Amino acid sequence: MNLTLKIWRQTNAQDKGKMVDYKVDDISPDMSFLDMLDVLNDQLIRKGEDAVAFDHDCREGICGMCSLYINGEAHGPDRRVTTCQLHMRMFKDGDTIFIEPFRAKAFPVIKDLVVDRSSFDRIQHAGGFISVNTSGNTQDANNIPVPKHDADRAFDAATCIGCGACVASCKNSSAMLFVSAKVSQFALLPQGKIEAADRVMNMVNQMDEEGFGNCTNTGACEVECPKGISLENIARMNREYLKASI
Repeated sequence: MNLTLKIWRQTNAQDKGKMVDYKVDDISPDMSFLDMLDVLNDQLIRKGEDAVAFDHDCREGICGMCSLYINGEAHGPDRRVTTCQLHMRMFKDGDTIFIEPFRAKAFPVIKDLVVDRSSFDRIQHAGGFISVNTSGNTQDANNIPVPKHDADRAFDAATCIGCGACVASCKNSSAMLFVSAKVSQFALLPQGKIEAADRVMNMVNQMDEEGFGNCTNTGACEVECPKGISLENIARMNREYLKASI
């Protein structure tokens, strides 16, 4: 395939930034989206030009690093995939593809397509832990009675990889889906109930301090989430927050 790429280029956080056009030819439909960007960067480097900066790590849909906004959608036009799992067969020969960083006040651009998502780390640091003593007197997990339904829901919430697609997809740049997943994975299990009240209060307060917006209730976050994190987690977080407030 021969493609036209319109890519956001921004030297640093202070730079105004702009869209720049590039051409890439002979792209295999079996390539991943990041492979295609590697081809472009190889061309740019051979010409002595600055390569396009973008985040990536595992390239297996696990780490959540490959945060690209492609043709107006977080991680592109496919569903339940990260950008590294998006294949070029989702596009057609001659297509023009718009590639931008995730846009949010709490995700400032570092360079080009790379954004600073350390705000997510600070939210998790605010409450994403348990104080159960695990040094020398641990119980076997199978000895702790947990209803299977609760265990399954906790596991589903724990699949969140913190990529930020929910924030990028929300008109208010809300992090409610991410925070609710982190709250839920502990709230549903016995080990997480000790800090339950402090956890939800601290994490929600930190989310607000980071500058994320309020939930829009449109469900765009769930649609674009590569792991299919359910909106039910937001409802659970709201209940936990209400209980903690009382």
